[in-house]
Amino acid sequence: MTVATPKFGMGASVLRLEDAAFITGRGRYTDDIAPENLLHGYVLRSPVASAAFRITSTEAARAAPGVHLVLTGADLGHIKDLASGVMQKQPDGTRAPTRDIPVLCRDRVRYVGDAVAFIVADSRALAQDAAELIEVDYDADEAAASTATALDPETPLVWPELGSNRAFRYQLGDPAKADAAFAKAERVTRVDFVNNRLVCNYMEPRAAIAEWKEDEQRFVLTTGTQGVHGVRKILCDIFGMDPSRLRVVTPDVGGGFGPKSFVYREYPLVIEAAKRLKRPVKWTGDRTEHFLTDAQGRDNVVSAEMAMDANGRFLALRVRLTANMGAYISQFGPYIPYVGATMSTGVYDIAALDVAVTAVYTNTCPVDAYRGAGRPEAAFLLEKLVDACARDLGLGVEEIRRRNFIRPEQFPYRTQTGRLYDTGEFDGHLTRALEKAGWTDFETRLAASKAEGKIRGIGLATYIEACAFAGSEPAFLRLEADGSVTMRIGTQSNGQGHATAYAQFVSEKLNLDIARIRVEQGDTDQLKSGGGTGGSRSIPLGGVSA
Repeated sequence: MTVATPKFGMGASVLRLEDAAFITGRGRYTDDIAPENLLHGYVLRSPVASAAFRITSTEAARAAPGVHLVLTGADLGHIKDLASGVMQKQPDGTRAPTRDIPVLCRDRVRYVGDAVAFIVADSRALAQDAAELIEVDYDADEAAASTATALDPETPLVWPELGSNRAFRYQLGDPAKADAAFAKAERVTRVDFVNNRLVCNYMEPRAAIAEWKEDEQRFVLTTGTQGVHGVRKILCDIFGMDPSRLRVVTPDVGGGFGPKSFVYREYPLVIEAAKRLKRPVKWTGDRTEHFLTDAQGRDNVVSAEMAMDANGRFLALRVRLTANMGAYISQFGPYIPYVGATMSTGVYDIAALDVAVTAVYTNTCPVDAYRGAGRPEAAFLLEKLVDACARDLGLGVEEIRRRNFIRPEQFPYRTQTGRLYDTGEFDGHLTRALEKAGWTDFETRLAASKAEGKIRGIGLATYIEACAFAGSEPAFLRLEADGSVTMRIGTQSNGQGHATAYAQFVSEKLNLDIARIRVEQGDTDQLKSGGGTGGSRSIPLGGVSA
């Protein structure tokens, strides 16, 4: 059969529209932008993980060469703390109180990198030099550093008034039903492991520029984000400012992966500084600051048990997960272990579930959404457990999966956490994957490798992911005078190639070369609203709109 490659649209062989600029150095990132009369900010950060502190003098810093402004927590009483709005309900129906992130710490620091002061000068170097002249008296305490021991009686409390390092607790499934299934099980397999903390490490460190536009009577914030509208909403809330007084612009972004979704302290700091100085103020983080202060990922300690009958059929799953929130509750932090737990049973027909999630505070950088946001953690846990079940029963890892997959005739299928799967052929997918991987010939390849003194391994995993989330992402097209088309949409490319992908959707419908389709994102002036990029939502939702 001959398949013709289309000239336009999906399936056409095209060069990415974005790449020419990127590979020739014509990308335009936040730190490339330098408005006239630009000043530079630097954040003085805590060198200790837990301490009461007192700033004894800022006089030398204020008098240092090139310094225009020094801000401390005492100067920012009019700015709200950065708060999370996604705390889920606990088993008793309550929502746990949050511990919010102060824009600048007032009298206590809670992790290495916590923000103590903000200095604005003619250059970053001068601001950093001045920061070293600020006199700070730290009265350091013992710190809570480990997820596994955060709730131990001898562990110091991050927030003593709470009486515990427990931040919140979630419960999913039916514990009584699961207990009954475990009681009649022929076999129970258990795994324990740590899903370690991760630093995102995107290629482009964060940066932000704030300008006060006198003629417009509003601020303009330029910063790398995963969606400008969400950033504007939060910033206007903490300043008590009408959205019409803040425009947020995102130029090219060198990687996001979740952590560029959030509003960080430096964004209100540059806005406040620009307001006071009536000059543009830029802050650019370095790689060390990124490792210290940008929201991090994962950091779970978990145990899981599977109850099985004599034939290796899964009867019930029990999970006990401790999730580290860090020193404060970050923007989406409380939602991450919850959404992961909703995918606990994966592609398997498991009739009973008991998942208990306990979140803890520690004297560490806050944890939030990172690459999959809870769902990879859940998939990894389940697949690790299923492999252990196979070993315990003496079954092949592929065989135990086949015995427990949700069968095609069971669809639509509702899981024990309420997730609804409309269709699936998991056994068929596994069969094709094993064929493609040469699964049955592995021993031959292994023997050949051993003969050459090499190491070879093979493994498999099956998973399903909830992505895109509910809702929609409208797109708007404008026909230009020269016959080209401009598309505006409220998602945000972080390097994924949105301009090319969206252009292909539009090209297919209009029979227009993608070179004549321009995609615009990242400006609150261009669209009234936008959902941003995250959870693999841009093409599933935005592509449909296009």
